[in-house]
Amino acid sequence: MIVGLGPWDPTVTALRDWLVDRLLVDHPYLARKVLSGTTMAGALLDSDLILPVLDGFDEIAEGLRCAALEAINDTAFPLVMTSRRDEFAEAVQASGSPLAWAAGIELIDLTLDDLQAYLPRTVRTPVRNATATVWDAVLRGLQTQETPASVSLAGVLTTPLMVVLARTMYSEARDRDPAELLDAVRFPDEHALEEHLLAGFVPAVYRRRVRERIAVGHQQRHHWDATHAQRWLGYLAHHLAQADHSRQDLAWWQICGSLPRSTRIMTVAIASALCIGGSNWLIALLVSDLAIGAIFMQCALIAAAAGIAFGSVYAMMTAFGGGVFEPSRVRLSLPGRHSMGRQAIRAFTTRFAVVMLGGFVMGAGCACALALQHVLYQGTSLTNPDLIQDVLINVLAFGLIFGSAVGPVFGLMAALEAPLDVASAATPAALLASNRATVRRQILIVAPTITLAIAFGGPLIVGLLHGSIGPMAWPLTDGLAIAAVGGIGCALAYAFGFTAWGNWVIQSRIWMPLTGKLPWNMINFLDDAYKRGVLRQNGAVYQFRHARLQHHLGYTFRQRQATYVPAQFATSTSTLVISATQDTSD
Repeated sequence: MIVGLGPWDPTVTALRDWLVDRLLVDHPYLARKVLSGTTMAGALLDSDLILPVLDGFDEIAEGLRCAALEAINDTAFPLVMTSRRDEFAEAVQASGSPLAWAAGIELIDLTLDDLQAYLPRTVRTPVRNATATVWDAVLRGLQTQETPASVSLAGVLTTPLMVVLARTMYSEARDRDPAELLDAVRFPDEHALEEHLLAGFVPAVYRRRVRERIAVGHQQRHHWDATHAQRWLGYLAHHLAQADHSRQDLAWWQICGSLPRSTRIMTVAIASALCIGGSNWLIALLVSDLAIGAIFMQCALIAAAAGIAFGSVYAMMTAFGGGVFEPSRVRLSLPGRHSMGRQAIRAFTTRFAVVMLGGFVMGAGCACALALQHVLYQGTSLTNPDLIQDVLINVLAFGLIFGSAVGPVFGLMAALEAPLDVASAATPAALLASNRATVRRQILIVAPTITLAIAFGGPLIVGLLHGSIGPMAWPLTDGLAIAAVGGIGCALAYAFGFTAWGNWVIQSRIWMPLTGKLPWNMINFLDDAYKRGVLRQNGAVYQFRHARLQHHLGYTFRQRQATYVPAQFATSTSTLVISATQDTSD
């Protein structure tokens, strides 16, 4: 069992528990209980029937390495651990406690004999002489090492990563000659050679090939443009570096966090406006006797108010609640434990208070929309005292109706939500599908609940306000229409604005492709990058194949962004004049 140690936090999770979680990620069927009460994964580990290979001790955060060494020393089961030599030595020296009862094996660099035995066999397109390959001249140069270039190349090809990159660039391509690696002018030192190999890896794996004939029932493999793929991968690598330079987990629900907060608020506001405006348009066409122009104006005004209201709620939630929404599930009952019960109550009150304020913003927008309709279609003056009084009354009434209807529902959903155990998802696509199904169930709960709350709460609030602030009316037909619009629109706005799946759709699947940051078919792109060997899959998240590749792509992306100059298109006066002339020879 090979596991990367990078994501392990020894101060939070015991090594055995973390290994069991890793096992369950890759083999969910091992979650079944055995007679002892533990899972099959735990039983296999406790019985020494699984040998953990802890790969990449050096990828653990530097501040956690001492704690990791202590945790590994306290472990009773056998294991194998790999690490870079210098990082491991520094950790041992800092902790003062080397691994007890451990045998150390130091892997030496790859030798010329290793390269001669491996690289020629990787060539897919041999030259005319069947016994010769494109690597022969390079290997002869490495053997003699008569030039500084051959010495540098020999030093670079001592690591498996660089050998794999060289194989990908030159053994699998018809138009590339590895002899260029011996050019001392282009590559004066080892660093230049390494950067060249890293830079050529993505274009090599994305080079165009003849499309394969796909059998019925099989999915067509995408052919991504190499330039676009490198830019998209660079953006993703830059996104990981923004949060934490050592971060490796590329999670689909966290990608939208790379956008500025103002952009995320704007996308939620636009999506909410479209949800409410579309619902209003649908209901108005069914029950309203207004002209199409009046309906369109009403929908536009209500949509604008909804966008401001939901955008304000989202802004407050992200400001006080942190970053992005995490995948969640919905409990059927409130948690029973005291600490979890208090957490649920806190979530309910916070969400209720924020949405209540948003309800008054929505009420103000609806009141202004109704007033503007009177001005446009009935000729009422904006300074009319009766109109101003109606606006103030409607702000209070609509604010109470919407806030008291939507606030408790959104608050209850927050209380019932529980973070989904990401470690239990076998693949990113499986977690995405699970969260999408959860959101669908939430829509089926939220839509009718808000509809009923507005339908029954509206007359009640109007009745309470009727005697104290003046005559008020809540016609049954209008009330039911408002309730339907509020139920459908708010449920959709909640799904897109306040869930991990919804933010993924509107920000990562729509906004980022619109702005050229990511491809439209994001999941397929990530899965294809995994199949090409650029990414690796670690349960519900992706990781770049090697941290060195990730850092190179992120650095290259930042360099290109820093030197980017927008294209300028000069207007040609002569072209305009020619296109405006007419042929009068006839």
